[in-house]
Amino acid sequence: MSGTAFLNSLRALVGRRHVLTSDSATYRYRKGFRCGEGPVLAVVRPGSLVELWRVAQACVSAGKIVLMQAANTGLTGGSVPDGNGYDREIVLINTLRLAKIHVIGGGRQVVCLPGATLHALEHLLAPLGREPHSVIGSSCLGASVLGGVSNNSGGALVQRGPAYTEMAVFGQVGADGVLRLVNHLGIPLGPDSGEMEPEAMLAALERGAFDESRIDWTAGKGHDARYATRVRDVEADSPARFNANPQNWHDAAGCAGRLVVFAARLDTFPAQKDTATFYIGTNTPDVLETLRRDVLTGFPELPIAGEYVHREAFEITERYGRDMVALIRLIGTKRLPRWFAMKARFDGFAAQSRFLPPALADHVLQAFSKCLPSQILPRLAAYRDRFEHHLMLKVSGTMAEAMRAHLAVFFTGHEGDWFACTPKEGARAFLHRFAVAGAAIRYQTMHRRTCAALVPLDVALRRNDRDWFERLPPALAEKLAARVYYGHFFCHVMHQEYVVRNGFDPETVKHDLLALLDARGAKYPAEHNVGHLYAAPPEMAAHYRALDPCNCLNPGIGKTSRKRNWAAESV
Repeated sequence: MSGTAFLNSLRALVGRRHVLTSDSATYRYRKGFRCGEGPVLAVVRPGSLVELWRVAQACVSAGKIVLMQAANTGLTGGSVPDGNGYDREIVLINTLRLAKIHVIGGGRQVVCLPGATLHALEHLLAPLGREPHSVIGSSCLGASVLGGVSNNSGGALVQRGPAYTEMAVFGQVGADGVLRLVNHLGIPLGPDSGEMEPEAMLAALERGAFDESRIDWTAGKGHDARYATRVRDVEADSPARFNANPQNWHDAAGCAGRLVVFAARLDTFPAQKDTATFYIGTNTPDVLETLRRDVLTGFPELPIAGEYVHREAFEITERYGRDMVALIRLIGTKRLPRWFAMKARFDGFAAQSRFLPPALADHVLQAFSKCLPSQILPRLAAYRDRFEHHLMLKVSGTMAEAMRAHLAVFFTGHEGDWFACTPKEGARAFLHRFAVAGAAIRYQTMHRRTCAALVPLDVALRRNDRDWFERLPPALAEKLAARVYYGHFFCHVMHQEYVVRNGFDPETVKHDLLALLDARGAKYPAEHNVGHLYAAPPEMAAHYRALDPCNCLNPGIGKTSRKRNWAAESV
């Protein structure tokens, strides 16, 4: 089939307006949120699960590479092409039109289609007094539920660990090159007897007309219930969670785009009410580590979240993330994905011009942000001036008084201070924390003349590592224009981002940084999957090969082969 004939076949399946081929139309899909970009033959946006099945079949039959993508909010480029080094044409399938969520068991569980977002799930569950696995951070950016499951994303909640389920419906390409549908959802998608065709099963799945009397409530786990015990073991000489942990790989969970996932079934959780947030500052890293150990081992209940921000990250976010904080306050998180889409379209238009700078929207927004007042509330700003290390500790209403009493006693014998946030202060503190990642990108964008690149690392420290705060050798530190440290402190998951000065090779700097982490027994990445930034360890590469023996779904992630049938790159 010729290229034109193949594209026409895709248009016949989903409609002409949902097959995008021009550089400007495909730009926001083929360029990653933080990194990664490459050409594609087409971006296809199916409007039903049956259309998704047919498009995937057509691509596999035609020998194309398939990249599955939902919200494109990943931080390691794992759902976009990475340059030109592929041996086949790429079709990127974006699933955001497939956004249905089916509630089952009175809200105890949900069945999410591939375009369902965490934000939509959170709002669907709120009237039921329930909430999804992740409610902070990625939910603000419009991240998809299945994107989190596929990448074992960790999130900020101390009690829940990586996104995980053992129940899903997915398409898998066998060694014979044939796409087959697998139903491990624990929900029959047809009559009691007789097999249904895949399209009939997928149509039934999309309708969600489930007979709850036929649902198998013991079909598998809907979240990683083991994590709450694991994170409390502060003497263990290994991380609490990291992306290459085989314990969290099961079908769709941890597949990293190596399967065509049509739906996943997940647990929900009772919504936390009457929460309290405490803001803590210190100039001594060991103070926070001592507090972490006290809380994880000494309280019967785990905190909801414990988020760390270093002073330099605080200041960079105040300057380069001010407009984002203001925007979320103005329009709310519901409209934020639409805003990002508009921004990406604007950048796509500007990218076609030889006369406009890259990331033009960021230049415009940064100029606008200078006209905005500071988004930092007075008590938070005062702690910024006093302390180098900042911790936001959020707990349930039942834990609040005990935590207040503990902090009052703790800081009579340790350097630092704390205060109980008002609801406004608590919300603003967490909002500022989750603007850090975008602010680091903006910083590097605005300093392109003096800075070579941003090197973002996602690090899982050993649970017993008291010396958690990184001290770089002077020879390495002088190569950096900025260091942005923040993370999920009680899980010992740190995001460490480095802006490399011009004149130094970013890959060499990254290699040196990773060597230091290896010496400390850290694992990386912690929660964002390997994407195109990290090399997959052998057991992870073997896992990908078992899922996708033809290497036609998201080839090349984890620095693995991009070639058909996993041929060596030199072939």
